[in-house]
Amino acid sequence: MAQIRLALIAGGTSAERDVSLRGAAGVEKALDPQKYKVVRYDPATDLARIAQDAASIDVAFLLLHGINGEDGTIQGFLDLLGVPYQGAGVLGSALAMDKNLAKVLYQLNGLPVAPWIMLESGDLDDPGRIIAEVGLPCVVKPVRQGSSVGMSIVRDVENLSAALRLALEHDNEVMVEKYVQGRELTVGVLGTTDVQALPLVEIIPSAQYEFFNYEAKYKPGASTEICPAEVSDKIRQKAQDYAVRAHRALHLRCYSRTDMILAGDELYLLETNTIPGMTPTSLLPQAAAAAGYSFSDLLDRLIELALEPPAKPV
Repeated sequence: MAQIRLALIAGGTSAERDVSLRGAAGVEKALDPQKYKVVRYDPATDLARIAQDAASIDVAFLLLHGINGEDGTIQGFLDLLGVPYQGAGVLGSALAMDKNLAKVLYQLNGLPVAPWIMLESGDLDDPGRIIAEVGLPCVVKPVRQGSSVGMSIVRDVENLSAALRLALEHDNEVMVEKYVQGRELTVGVLGTTDVQALPLVEIIPSAQYEFFNYEAKYKPGASTEICPAEVSDKIRQKAQDYAVRAHRALHLRCYSRTDMILAGDELYLLETNTIPGMTPTSLLPQAAAAAGYSFSDLLDRLIELALEPPAKPV
């Protein structure tokens, strides 16, 4: 069988560039060289080269995070070139990247979320609306960022302005949502039409971190991850159902990972990741391993899904 000519696209220009490059190194190492001829591209420098080489690329594997990686821009570029790729298309990527639109769609599909409001720079000096509509503590974050970049938990009104300014450094719109105290769970899914929910992962940041922030995510030993998460069958089934429904509500394909908070017996959806971290020890690969997929098997499955013809409209 002829080798699949695979473009491994990683790096980019977002705040998560280093994470992207580390993930790409692990993916390249795990791809079977008998099956794939891998060529690396970095959108920060190689967009013209991707376009030039498009006719010789069978499939692209995207390992980009954040702006210009998960927001539909690179996906639209590849669509124009006729290059298939794993993961969400333009619409799904844009919807999931915008936390406000994602939460609106969650609600429309009967999925539970914490109350929230949207703010812009003109709201910096007027905390009254936040206190009245969301209350304290609250979570302040840019509406279009990943890996908790620019995110804060605010417990006192005097810290609101600094948290809003930090978030506005990363976006011109800011989401403020009610803080829900609970256990952080994440649920991966595989598939487009026939969607399989993977085992739950619980994330426990070490005591020095107030939440699962950028450092807690990527510093070795900063967090403990339990897979499968130690929850009741009822909670497991509900979380997996919610993850599948979120995947469909946001028009996603191939795979996704939805983060949730478990407060008592109630689950609240936080956000859905369309290009989850992809090192062997990242959250989705851990869940896939618990479901019986080796890291190489998982990559093969994602590439198979990328190469499937698009579903016909019903």
